[in-house]
This record gives sequence, structure tokens and C-alpha cells, in this order.
Amino acid sequence: MNKIKSLDDLRKIKADVEGKMKLREHSENAENLVQIKVAMATCGIASGAKTVMDFLVSDLDKRNIPAVVTQTGCMGYCYAEPTIEVTKPGEEPIVFGYVDTKKAEEIITKYILTGELVDGIIPVNYEKIEDKKN
Repeated sequence: MNKIKSLDDLRKIKADVEGKMKLREHSENAENLVQIKVAMATCGIASGAKTVMDFLVSDLDKRNIPAVVTQTGCMGYCYAEPTIEVTKPGEEPIVFGYVDTKKAEEIITKYILTGELVDGIIPVNYEKIEDKKN
């Protein structure tokens, strides 16, 4: 464990712990919140997914939008990295490709807050197992 050398160090630790506690509290009822999964496989990280994830966490927190932002592995859309999957309560998930911080801000402002679709949606190209049984 790092030594605390200043009040600023202590504040950083406190903010980190509070952020982790908030994620735990929100994860218990995640189905009632906006859920965002950021693809953080090697191709996503190389394309800037970490920067996008950090932006999403801070911007959603700054706007007081109750959401859970998590990382996931490869979504299979390597050509469109960084990719994120956004699931609004009661709705099907939507995957967005080529997401940078500017696109992430547009997704929050237009799609999450108002429901307006924005460019960059990757169309669903698969069938669910449940759908094949019928």
C-alpha cells in the first residue's frame, strides 16, 4: 500500500473508494439503471477504450445520471473499436462503434437523456437461442 504523504493523496483515495462503493450500490439494481459496457479487449484498449470508459464514468457522474459502467471483453466488432453497448431500462441493448469522447458525449446527451438515436449504431446480426427454439 502506498504511503499517504499529503491531504491531496488522502482525497484521491477517498474519491476512489467512494466510486467503487457507488458501483457496488448500483450493481444490486442494475436492471433499473442505464448500463454501459465498454469493450476492453486488446483491440479496444489499443483504439482508446480506456479513455472512453474514463470519460463515461466522469461525465455520467458529473451529470448525476444513475448508470453502471463496466468493462467487457471482445464484442466481435474489432473493425469498429472502441465499441460500447448501452442498455436503457426496459429496452434492448444498442452497440455503438467508433466511440471517442466526442461520440460518447453525444450518446449521453442525445440517446441516454432524450432517446434520440445517433450515428454509429452497429446493427444486430445474430439470432438469440431463444428465438431459434420457436
